Amino acid sequence: MGIQAEGLKLTMDHIEPLVVGGSLLGGGGGGDPQDGRQLARKALELGDPYLVPIETLRPDAVVVTVALVGAPSAPERSLNLEDLPKAVELIQETFGAQVQAIMTNENGGFASVNGWIQSAVLGLPIVDAPCNGRAHPTALMGAMGLHLVPGYRSLQVALGGTGTRRVEVCVSGSLEGASAIVRQAAVQAGGLVAVARNPVTANYVAQHGAPGALTMALRIGEAVLRTLPHRQATWEAAAEAVGGRIVDVGRVLRVHMETVGGFDRGAIFVEGGRIYELTVWNEYMTLEVEGQRLATFPDLIATLGENGLPLTSAEIREGVTVALLAAPKENLILGAGMRDPQLFRIVEQNIGKELIRYIFGEVEKNGNETDNRSL
Repeated sequence: MGIQAEGLKLTMDHIEPLVVGGSLLGGGGGGDPQDGRQLARKALELGDPYLVPIETLRPDAVVVTVALVGAPSAPERSLNLEDLPKAVELIQETFGAQVQAIMTNENGGFASVNGWIQSAVLGLPIVDAPCNGRAHPTALMGAMGLHLVPGYRSLQVALGGTGTRRVEVCVSGSLEGASAIVRQAAVQAGGLVAVARNPVTANYVAQHGAPGALTMALRIGEAVLRTLPHRQATWEAAAEAVGGRIVDVGRVLRVHMETVGGFDRGAIFVEGGRIYELTVWNEYMTLEVEGQRLATFPDLIATLGENGLPLTSAEIREGVTVALLAAPKENLILGAGMRDPQLFRIVEQNIGKELIRYIFGEVEKNGNETDNRSL
């Protein structure tokens, strides 16, 4: 299902491979796959969403990121589909952004089809260039390095919740400040908000996003689905599709998860040939066995269920059998947010484990790159 130069009209045939491939690239996060399926079907009822290569847009065309922000397992989370296109409309009405295309923030079981509703309702194309080709926990990781652009002002809109939890927020400010306000809006809304944010040019997306990552998700999903219902073959196909390996297969011993500050945080323990620990901050951050680090985010760490298909961290339950998959980050299409060591410090603080040393080697504690980038 390759995407041609003129674009790809999205149909029912694209839903399952995109959701499955996206869920694998979600690395434990990226949203609920079942929600993704429902959203995509609804989008096809509303209109004709379509996907285009970044090269089809004028270099100065304005592209806006669409996303869901919040904790995947928050018990009071709710999603009003009307909020998805409304967020895009509000960023245009409030800030005067002349949006000509939309892009999703990441790959995931939901995130890879995020944009379908907006495209169907508003008639805007979805660009095959997410901010990042895998799921990630923080907005700055999906901001394509905009935090390094001198004087950049973030424009963000967040909508969500019902009743007394309803919030509609429009904010302009630093990336850090605006993203923190949106994260708090998600907490107030019960755990989830629809977001439109950070208008940039297509040229900037081409240089700092993850062009081709949605096509990659489609290709991975197709490869995985061809092997069903043979569980072992499906696990192996998933590993091969991302250039990774099945580390082990085992039973989930214990799941400790809590929602803190709008994030799912915790650990999952799996007993296979040995006992493995996965740490979670929305996505899987580390995979260890007996104190030995086997994989570190943004390496892809994934759990595959008894039916062979990916399971998010929010779907994991004690007693189920899972396959543990790991693939090196070099095999993924990553955006600029994955290349700044400073963005990983907040993860280390929240999970209590080192990441930066494993990803980048030794980095100066107060080191920070400077970058001058054209929007």
